[in-house]
Amino acid sequence: MTTTRFAPSPTGRLHVGNIRTALHNWMLARQAGGTFVLRIDDTDAERSREEYVDGIKVDLTWLGLNWDREERQSARLDRYEAAFEALRAAGRIYPAYETAQELDVKRKIALGRGLPPIYDRAALALTDEERAAKEAAGERPHWRFKLDHDEPITWDDGIRGAQKFAASQLSDPVIRRADGSWLYMMPSAVDDIDMGVTQVLRGEDHVSNTAVQIQIFTALFAAGFAAHEGAAKTLPAFAHEALLVGKEGKLSKRLGSLGCDAFREQGIEPEAIIALLARLGTSQPIEPIADRAVLTASFDLSTFGRAPAKFDEADLERLNAAIVHHLPYDAVKDRLPAGMDAAGWHAVQPNLAHVAEAAEWWRLVTGPIEAREFTAEDRDFLAQAADTLAWGDDPWGALTAALKEATGRKGRALFLPLRQALTGRDNGPDMGELLPLIGESEARRRLSEASL
Repeated sequence: MTTTRFAPSPTGRLHVGNIRTALHNWMLARQAGGTFVLRIDDTDAERSREEYVDGIKVDLTWLGLNWDREERQSARLDRYEAAFEALRAAGRIYPAYETAQELDVKRKIALGRGLPPIYDRAALALTDEERAAKEAAGERPHWRFKLDHDEPITWDDGIRGAQKFAASQLSDPVIRRADGSWLYMMPSAVDDIDMGVTQVLRGEDHVSNTAVQIQIFTALFAAGFAAHEGAAKTLPAFAHEALLVGKEGKLSKRLGSLGCDAFREQGIEPEAIIALLARLGTSQPIEPIADRAVLTASFDLSTFGRAPAKFDEADLERLNAAIVHHLPYDAVKDRLPAGMDAAGWHAVQPNLAHVAEAAEWWRLVTGPIEAREFTAEDRDFLAQAADTLAWGDDPWGALTAALKEATGRKGRALFLPLRQALTGRDNGPDMGELLPLIGESEARRRLSEASL
């Protein structure tokens, strides 16, 4: 059974990069008929907020990314404690006493010597007596996972291909702070084991984290931590997708703040966001496909490129307009102005970039409309139009045909004064659909008034 997970930290609202990660994991699960897990990574008690948890759920629901299971890291602290003790008993965890300032000095010295800023494992050289003295002096340790330097770390990445890291070129990661709280590395691996996660798809900024976590996974398996029913018994498959950049080709602060609230405010449809992000960064064409089953069926990690994926809001607007042009009335009727029925929606739909714009076009039906100034010749023409207007199955076609025959007018000279008199605009929805909505008496009144 394929199981994927989306694991946001509730320290803010989802931004477009988070949404893309959530969507791709959702699609992997749905494509395989598997399970999509929403895991709230809320071990950072100081920064996590319940309002952000609620906001994440609201955004995913609005996007239609329903989850099959919800997990909270804050409810799983006993599992992290058990993993910690298992790894410590296996000799894979050790206490370290350096302060943040001391570690910063070490990094700067290493960089000054042209060396990678890797932790020097000084804490491993401490004797029992030295550790006891530090504890007696009130120094509380943080805890590091001891990487195995003897074997290279390798995996076949679903997007990046064969990957290889030398563990000696990585710092032993801090997995627990001095105050007892947890950092990302170990709890994430514990969760993936316990929840039976089979595929981890995330951004390429996690590649080195994956190298470290592979050793944490392996150590937990060796310690018998995955013996319980439902736990993963093997490593998940890993894939790392290129990060989003702005249209200028570089990281943009706006991408870090652009989320569902902003999209909703702009009138962007969820289907447009899904259509864009589903294929952004792949070799597949980005098209206004509103049916996510079609997008899911074509989702393929092998189509992802290594180059940064460029997010352009103009592309999103273009997709949004195309999707709005095909939305059925039943999908939008609750968002339309009072009185607009299916015929009204069909009439104005081709002129919309956003559903909310329907209200502006509907005023052409309900009025009042902008009064226009006409030449004496056009006023005579409009008076004749008011007298000629006859109602039937196609009042616009009948009116323009009769006026063309009677006056010899055609093209712009025929159609523009009529549109201006009936709607106050130079362009807009098809008059053949709009005139029946305006109605016979109101149309005659507008034509007569424009002729004065």
